[in-house]
Amino acid sequence: MEAQFITGTGTDIGKTWLTCALLRHWRTEGRRVAAFKPVLSGFDPRRAEASDAGQLLAALGREASTAELDAIAPWRFAAPLSPDMAAAQEDRDIDFDALVGFTRRSAGADFCTTLVEGVGGVMAPLDARHTVRDWIAASGLPCILVAGSYLGSLSHTLTALEALAKVGAAIKAIVVNETPGSSVELDGMLVSLAHHAGGVPLLAIARDSPQAGVARLAKLLC
Repeated sequence: MEAQFITGTGTDIGKTWLTCALLRHWRTEGRRVAAFKPVLSGFDPRRAEASDAGQLLAALGREASTAELDAIAPWRFAAPLSPDMAAAQEDRDIDFDALVGFTRRSAGADFCTTLVEGVGGVMAPLDARHTVRDWIAASGLPCILVAGSYLGSLSHTLTALEALAKVGAAIKAIVVNETPGSSVELDGMLVSLAHHAGGVPLLAIARDSPQAGVARLAKLLC
């Protein structure tokens, strides 16, 4: 299986949750897995295990030590802001070429299954010239687009699809992660998306029974 890039229509959409769920699913099947969260904002070293990278390490069965964090999330910033803004607050920046190089090396690691989780949404700025979309395209990885089912998510999802298509990014699947308390029916959202998604596979993760959706996605990616 080739490496996959997990991206989303926005922040707090469920990228880390889905990445962890896939890792745990594959580990129960006996697969060798790896995961990376190269760029991470909102990082508190006092609660490293609660960070996105810490959660990925837990799903891999590893501790959130400094060495482990450095290995999977080398660009860590304290402020819970877009990567460019978080980096600026620390008088730092993200070297885009170095980020792409790190991602390609990570994707080429000797593992059966590798996931690279992005940061924020598809168009989150990394620096003055690059967004997450540029990172995906330059890395050459197919991506899984994670969306919610809240009111307005259809527009956000289709906008993200168009943005990815403009740079030739390969989209392996769209995963609709059910939004708690949403007035939008999950099945209805899938039907509507299907008319505009250009044949990209669509999967739903139901809030009360997520295992079935995770298993379907795991099978599709393999």
